[in-house]
Parts: sequence; C-alpha cells; structure tokens
Amino acid sequence: MLSAQASFSFPRGHFVVFVFVASTIFHLQQRLVKMEYRWTGENRELPPAPPPSPQASPSGGQPPLEGMWTINAIGRLGNQMGQYATLYALAKANGRPAYIPAPMHRTLAPLFRISLPVLHSSTASAVPWRNYRLDDWMQERYRHIPGRYVRLTGYPCSWTFYHHLRPEILREFSLHEHVRREAQAVLGALRVHGARPRTFVGVHVRRGDYVHVMPRVWKGVVADRAYLRQALDWFRARYPAPVFVVTSNGMAWCRDNIDASRGDVVFAGDGLEGSPGKDFALLTQCNHTVMTIGTFGIWAAYLAGGDTVYLANYTLTSRKE
Repeated sequence: MLSAQASFSFPRGHFVVFVFVASTIFHLQQRLVKMEYRWTGENRELPPAPPPSPQASPSGGQPPLEGMWTINAIGRLGNQMGQYATLYALAKANGRPAYIPAPMHRTLAPLFRISLPVLHSSTASAVPWRNYRLDDWMQERYRHIPGRYVRLTGYPCSWTFYHHLRPEILREFSLHEHVRREAQAVLGALRVHGARPRTFVGVHVRRGDYVHVMPRVWKGVVADRAYLRQALDWFRARYPAPVFVVTSNGMAWCRDNIDASRGDVVFAGDGLEGSPGKDFALLTQCNHTVMTIGTFGIWAAYLAGGDTVYLANYTLTSRKE
C-alpha cells in the first residue's frame, strides 16, 4: 500500500502543477483577447486621421510653391539687375518659385545679398521650359502668366514691374558689408576746399558703345557737356558744398568735358566695364544722382534714393519714316 501511494502521489503533484499552469495561461489569454478587442474597438470608434494636405508646408507656414520660373541672363550689370527684379516680382505675383541662372548669380552675388536660389545649367537643360517674352513695361496680363515651368525672356528694365515691392528689391540689392565699407571709405576721404562735404552727388556718364548706338540705332543722343553743366549747377543751387563723384566708362571724355575748376568734382571711377562693382557701389552710397542714359545709372539712382537729374527725351518717338 505504501508503495502504491508513493507511486500515485508523484503524478498527482505534477497534475496539480499542470492544472495551475494551464489555468494561468488560459486566464492570461482571455485578458489579452479582451485588451486586443478593446484596443481595436477604440481605434474603430475614432475617426481616421486626415491625410496631409498636398498644399501644407512641413513648417506649417505658407503652402509650398509649385513649378519653377527663371529668366534669361543677358546684358551687363544693369540689365541683369532689371531681369532679377522682374523675375522676383512676376514669380511672386503668379505664385511660382523663382530661380536665377548661374551666370546671373556670378554677376550679382559678388556685390549684393540676393536671396533667389541658383538654377544650375545641368538642371535647366532638363526642364521643359515655356518661353514667355516680356515687353519693356508691366502689363496686366503678366499677373496671370500660364505655366508651371516658365522662362521669361526679353529686356525688362522698367520700374513698373517691381516698384510696388521697393523695400524687398532694396533688400535684395543691399551691398555686402565689405563692399559698402570700401565705398564709404573712398567717400569719407573726399574734401572740398579742405572740408568734408555735406552732400555727395553721384554722377554716371554712359559712353562706350552708346556713343555710336544711340544716333545710329535709336536715333537719339548721349549727354553732352552742356547737359552735365546744367545738372551739376542744379545741385549747387540747392545743396551747400556738394561734391560730385564722377564715374563713367569714358573717364577720359569726362575729364575733358566736365568743369572741375571749382574743386567740387572728383573723378573717382575706374571705368572698368568688365568689373563695374566699385563704381556702382560708390554711386549707391551717395545722397543724390546725376545720370545720363542706361540701366547702370538707373539702378544706381534707384538704390541711392534722393534726387535724380536725368537726360530726358534722348530718343525720337516711334514713327514711320
């Protein structure tokens, strides 16, 4: 009997353990099923999260702009400044992102703190551009230019494209600090009759190719010595002790034709057409401007502010010969 009880007690103990383990596993499984059902049920009761809007920006700000707009980079500094400002304004008016060609960046970036991103040639060649030619002045239809990938063409140079954004344009064309300091140092060293001038008047005289282009192509004129004398006298009559800071791509002509006998004229320009940054910076740091013709002088006066005397009616009106 003792041996029989001993043989029976061993499997009974295992059985008890088995029942306990099986019961524990069963109850745990029931709890997991209830938790899973509860979790699934809660998820089904909540409305699905809305998909992110394709117009929403990651930062939660303005919607990202679609497409890509650019402009031809042709001409020299003044022309490309006009093209940059026009692209900036028209892309903004049409809700498109603007990119400048690499040659334009190479022209403008050494002088100005421009912000538009650069469109490299390898990327530009793969874009299916729609060329859109602009006239010389702003028109209402330019506020509704169709197309996501637009390349603006022509020679836009009129303030009518961008003047409503003047604070932004002035910020785009603000000089790098080292360029500004260099120009200020030149102006700060100038003296008129031993005294520091109170008023600085930048003078830009466009010569070079315009001496021949104006009469032959545009049936117009370039500024002569009589115009410049009148322009300088206009400022002498209105401002005490001004100094005239003369720049030109024809400095030799200026020295021969601008009267400097009063001691208030400084021939400060270097006349280097290939690197006009120094002359341009000097003009923008002056208080006022005398200009003749050309986009270089127009932009110098626009950035300088103050009063501007310019040559008017220098071309014939359009008419059939």
